[in-house]
Amino acid sequence: MKKLIELKLKILAKLILKKYNPEIIGITGSVGKTSTKEAINTVLKGKFKTRTNIKNYNNEIGLPLTIINAESPGKNIFGWFFIFLKALKLVLIKDKAYPQILVLEMGVDRPGDMDYLNSIVKCHIGVLTLVGTVHMEYFRSKNELKQEKAKLIKSLPQDGFSIINYDNQLSREAIKVSRAKTISYGLDEAAVVRAQEIRFSYEGKPEAGNIQGISFKLSHEGSFAPVLLPGALGIGAVYSSLAAAAVGIAKDMNLIEISEALKGFASPKGRMKLIKGIKDTIIIDDTYNAEPESTIAALGALRRITVKSGARRYAVLGDMLELGKYSESAHRDVGKYIAGAKIDILVVIGERSRDIARGAKAAGMNADYIFHFPYSEEAGWFLQERIITGDLILIKGSQGIRTEKAVKEIMADPLHAKVLLVRQDREWAEA
Repeated sequence: MKKLIELKLKILAKLILKKYNPEIIGITGSVGKTSTKEAINTVLKGKFKTRTNIKNYNNEIGLPLTIINAESPGKNIFGWFFIFLKALKLVLIKDKAYPQILVLEMGVDRPGDMDYLNSIVKCHIGVLTLVGTVHMEYFRSKNELKQEKAKLIKSLPQDGFSIINYDNQLSREAIKVSRAKTISYGLDEAAVVRAQEIRFSYEGKPEAGNIQGISFKLSHEGSFAPVLLPGALGIGAVYSSLAAAAVGIAKDMNLIEISEALKGFASPKGRMKLIKGIKDTIIIDDTYNAEPESTIAALGALRRITVKSGARRYAVLGDMLELGKYSESAHRDVGKYIAGAKIDILVVIGERSRDIARGAKAAGMNADYIFHFPYSEEAGWFLQERIITGDLILIKGSQGIRTEKAVKEIMADPLHAKVLLVRQDREWAEA
């Protein structure tokens, strides 16, 4: 049944795209796809009629559903029937409101995934955020994963644009396979679109409770514009904004237009979001997902944010999944980083995360300040008793470990969990 649904969705999606011929911007990478998608949409939506993926619909079923603009009905046969009817209506009757640009996140979990997605959509602009170790479970090597993701860049036409993260070596190598014009982005001096002078912005005293977001200087070919990302904390938001700026440049926008648009960019839920905690604490909620590079980046932000005198920095980290043979070494590397990063207390959740604890101990962190729990709720209960006024708590883990449950246990306003946290709808509550 699933294969039949996939086939029907593919056929209908291709017919819709042929009829409306929207420009398609595809985004792939190991991390940062969703934030980059949202940043690109933020930059473009003021000038163009755009649509992005519904929820995290980025696979063989989700991508066509976004093209149709319909949510999955799950196992409801009647629901699928109505989706097919809606798609047929789009094919047969012209919808004047259909978007000019589709900004589509394209996920890759297994070899061949990008081939399938490329068989549905023909992108004019392709964005490669970063190639890391997440999703390695079904790939024999990082090089094989890189080659699969680079298929998006390879498929672009000569008059298209490749938007590539210059700072990530594996992403940068994809420049070689691109027939399209390339706009690289990053912090490196060789990147075409750069961020310089990155700083946290505070309102009043530079402490965690007063942080307003991140500011930086956006530069391109000798031109500059100041950018403020309200509510953003991680370097990931800067990279997402740079990718969006590169897309804006490809669409003939100037830096001032891009800078003004980015003021409206808000990182999606569970991506380095500040949330007020109990006992006048501050939570950095980065619970959407986790892999080594993004975890170390989040820990870097935790390290750099000033806390009140006597307050502590907590790193609460769950398992990083889908790493395959790299799992043990990657978890230990994160632990090693923590030991040298001014983190006062480490809390790990899940079986694989024990290697984070082992890595931290081996690198010199005092075992008295390292704690392990099997489940996220238990970690949350522990934090309720331990945290004090002014503490800054980073909580992060892969989707499967559900670290948002720990956030819910210590957030000041749990009644607003559905608004503030990831995975709060019924399907996750029942999982």
